[in-house]
Amino acid sequence: MFVYSKSTLFRLPVITHFLHFNMGTWFLILISTFLSLSISVLLKFIFRRLCFINKNPPHHKLPPGPQPFPIISSFLWLRMSSSNMLSNLKSLHAKLGPIVTIYFGTRPTIFIADRSLAHKALIQNGAIFSDRPPTSATTSIVSRIVGLSFYGPTWRLLRRNLTENMLNPSCVKSYSHSRWRVLQILKNRLESQAESGYPVVVRDHFQYAMFCLLCIMCYGDNVDEIQIKVIKEVQERTLCNSHKFDILNFWPTLTKILLRRRWKEFLQLHKNRQDASIPLRRARKKLREERTSKSSKSTKEYEHVVSYIDTLLALEFPDEKRKLNEDEIANLCHEFLIAGTRTTSTALEWIMANLVKYPQIQEKLFMEIKGVVGNGNEEIQEGDVQKMSYLKAVILEGLRRHPPEHFVVPHAVTKDVVLDEYLIPKNASINFMVAEMGLDPKVWEDPMAFKPDRILKIGSQELDITGSREIKMMPFGAGRRICPAYRLAMLHLEYFLANLIWKYKWKAVGGDDVDLAEKLGRAGVPMKNPLQVNISPRF
Repeated sequence: MFVYSKSTLFRLPVITHFLHFNMGTWFLILISTFLSLSISVLLKFIFRRLCFINKNPPHHKLPPGPQPFPIISSFLWLRMSSSNMLSNLKSLHAKLGPIVTIYFGTRPTIFIADRSLAHKALIQNGAIFSDRPPTSATTSIVSRIVGLSFYGPTWRLLRRNLTENMLNPSCVKSYSHSRWRVLQILKNRLESQAESGYPVVVRDHFQYAMFCLLCIMCYGDNVDEIQIKVIKEVQERTLCNSHKFDILNFWPTLTKILLRRRWKEFLQLHKNRQDASIPLRRARKKLREERTSKSSKSTKEYEHVVSYIDTLLALEFPDEKRKLNEDEIANLCHEFLIAGTRTTSTALEWIMANLVKYPQIQEKLFMEIKGVVGNGNEEIQEGDVQKMSYLKAVILEGLRRHPPEHFVVPHAVTKDVVLDEYLIPKNASINFMVAEMGLDPKVWEDPMAFKPDRILKIGSQELDITGSREIKMMPFGAGRRICPAYRLAMLHLEYFLANLIWKYKWKAVGGDDVDLAEKLGRAGVPMKNPLQVNISPRF
């Protein structure tokens, strides 16, 4: 930056000449660097391919795929929108079969769309397929994440802490008061918008309710709405800007030089997210220490329920002989909130959209609820939903037809393995196409239709959404890396859906049809046009 004084104005021609010279020099340096790195990647790619061919017998080859052109292929795939990429993947599967290979950089990325192959990989060879591919440069900054941890002692410790200390039946039951509290918040928001005379746009309300519930489970029942809104605002800002930082993972060594400002912006957003939860973490730690010393009995039972942060404060890595630091706790809390908010709220919106589109299904569900609880109950209790088979069928059909994600988090193998006569190398990223498996016409007649009765005919026990016996649909994944909170997610969907249908009649705005088009993106697979409805009290 120049300050234009009289002296500098006289020197402008010299400065301009100097700048032109340096800009040309820098351009040559950048071009030379790019060409050097391109040649390096090309040679590395060719070397790996030759080593791969020499190492393995001819009949053990990679799954078929388009001919890769180093750098160019990766650039073209990465430039595609999510919908175009999915469309191209479907075309490749139709042409080449249920398992295909695409190259992003020098590493092969394998896409599996067949439920039988998924069962063979995730269930029959679960230990081998339980690893994760290397994380990107930006993701690696968010360390100690349960979902992305490599298969091993750290992953087992973090997952065991989550399943045994947070997702066991007694702990889940202890948050029944919190679910009731969040239900009241949700109903107040819905009624407030309905009273304004405008159609109710449900997405923001569903997301806010789920985020509130997960925040309470994460930081404790003493967290208030003001604190929740602060955390949510920071989380949303991080998610909305995340696409800007994808380029940082393309040769991080180079981007740290050329894109210093963007790296600085990314690190600042990460710091803001960490800092936002510091008061909650420290307050919970202080409260935990006070309760340990006093063992006070004066407060209500639900105020003593174990929160996720309580379990993290007590956790210790035996090999490292240390406890988690604040940054690691913040990252794990972030994953806890994000993993359970978007997916559950998206599933709830899709299911409600189908109930609005097909009012006869909504009425049949209402009659089942009425048959279980009668006319006297203001709200549905958690114990009541276990008696509602059609409610569960509606939810499972919604998850089959509209899974919140089209892919599970990428897998990797712990060693080279053969699957369906194709070699799956250790350096590959493996993606299972969840949505395609739930639409298999060999299992589901008229798979694009929304028919909860088909689930009743199969029976929820026979369906087995964990895929242990056979994969017919896998909205929560399958095998050792299955979503650890799938039972909790089902409870939340059952509890909130039953109460919302019991309390209100849901109708399309102006009698319009409901558009079930999808919007593919990094935040799951929401409806392209958010659901708008008119609601009216049933009683």
